[in-house]
Amino acid sequence: MKAVVEIPLWLFLPLALMAAWGLLVLVLVPGMRWYFLRRGNEALQEFKTRANTRSPDLSQARRKIFIDRLMHDSKVREAITTAACREHGQDQSAMERRAAEFAREIVPSFSPYLYFRLGYRLARRVATFLYRVRLGYVDAAALEHIDPNASIVFVSNHRSNMDYILVAFLAAERTALSYAVGEWARIWPLQSLIRSLGAYFVRRKSGDPLYRAVLQRYVQFATESGICQAVFPEGGLSRDGNLRPPKMGLIDYMLRAFDPAGERDLIFIPVAINYDRVIEDRTLLLENVTPAANPPRNKLGHALKTGARLVGSNLLLMLRGKWYRLGYACVNFGTPVSTRAYLCEHSIQLSRWSESERHQAVARFAQLLMERIGALVPVIPVALIATVFAQNRGSRLSELEVKSHTLRLIEHLVARGAHLYIPRRDHDYMISAGLRMLLLRRIVTQQNGLLSTTPSEQPILSYYANSIAHLFEPITLTQQQ
Repeated sequence: MKAVVEIPLWLFLPLALMAAWGLLVLVLVPGMRWYFLRRGNEALQEFKTRANTRSPDLSQARRKIFIDRLMHDSKVREAITTAACREHGQDQSAMERRAAEFAREIVPSFSPYLYFRLGYRLARRVATFLYRVRLGYVDAAALEHIDPNASIVFVSNHRSNMDYILVAFLAAERTALSYAVGEWARIWPLQSLIRSLGAYFVRRKSGDPLYRAVLQRYVQFATESGICQAVFPEGGLSRDGNLRPPKMGLIDYMLRAFDPAGERDLIFIPVAINYDRVIEDRTLLLENVTPAANPPRNKLGHALKTGARLVGSNLLLMLRGKWYRLGYACVNFGTPVSTRAYLCEHSIQLSRWSESERHQAVARFAQLLMERIGALVPVIPVALIATVFAQNRGSRLSELEVKSHTLRLIEHLVARGAHLYIPRRDHDYMISAGLRMLLLRRIVTQQNGLLSTTPSEQPILSYYANSIAHLFEPITLTQQQ
């Protein structure tokens, strides 16, 4: 028996919406969750099979577990109570909601599928499209002997936002990295993607004691759980090419909770990066070139204008068949530093020392890490040739003189134990590659067979020369608070 049932439109639309919502919630979402979980487990298993060192137990990084641990932690509860007493008119429950918001903001939600499938492939393609990526020096023997149960932290210099991509790409064969990312990335939908890749957000300039308490405990929980992390001790990008003094922040949080007699050692692996061309170089130099009394009115506009000029100039080089990407990008991995061994060797007992004594001990340790990073910085073509012109400022040099100066610098650096990346193991090619990049950018010009620095480009030349300037003399960084 057939019959036609008619219902009014005002009733049909809500019913259709509820049916669609039920299909989404009961069928599509669980199906997608199952699919990505299965693919993620496959990716994780593949990673564990091919990895040369142990991988952290990423199941411990589940978001809800960490948030619950944070909200029930005694130190966070104490900070909540203190905040409620400090801020008049705010009750305990309001501070608890505020702390929960901080916890949800900080704690990542790691997805093995996104990290090992999407993240790794995207990072590799972006990095190799823009640069001739090279893995330089690696202390393979020391890395192979790291205690499989230890918590690992990669500490690196910070020259570009490409550092995140480059280090994650090169370290992916061994481990997954959890980065501390600044507030710049807290925009939708970027923040969801970054959080799923294991990164956590940090309000670097926040002075809120409650926020700092939640962040500190999360970092300590992650370290205790053996989650591999990556930290930039400089706290930000270098504005002039020089290494910046270390800021203790996250390193201090890690050491505060470290127990030398505990189950896990805490291993810091120094990493050093250098680029023939830093994408943000002119924007970073802006605050040095522009007088403080007359800052640019629109920094975003200047950054967009500089970016457009970069894209346009490289497209033009592509059309002319003279595009060599952005030159070389080289990464070095140094000898691991065992926190347990360091504290034992220097008879340091952080848990028993006063606040000032602990602060000084952590400052010395951060200084040591920064010196290890500085000694690892790769000497690559542009930095080397830029140093030649910086040391002969105002002079006009022939190609033969440039070669002569460069070879003397190479001899000096080799004698000091610096790590040079020599493309094709050919000194002549290294010199020509560095000189070519500077000529293409018109940082150096050639007239009548003589080479000289363009006067207006002196700051950018110094920026690249400064990246290896510390290798010519002992590193002396003044500790900042």
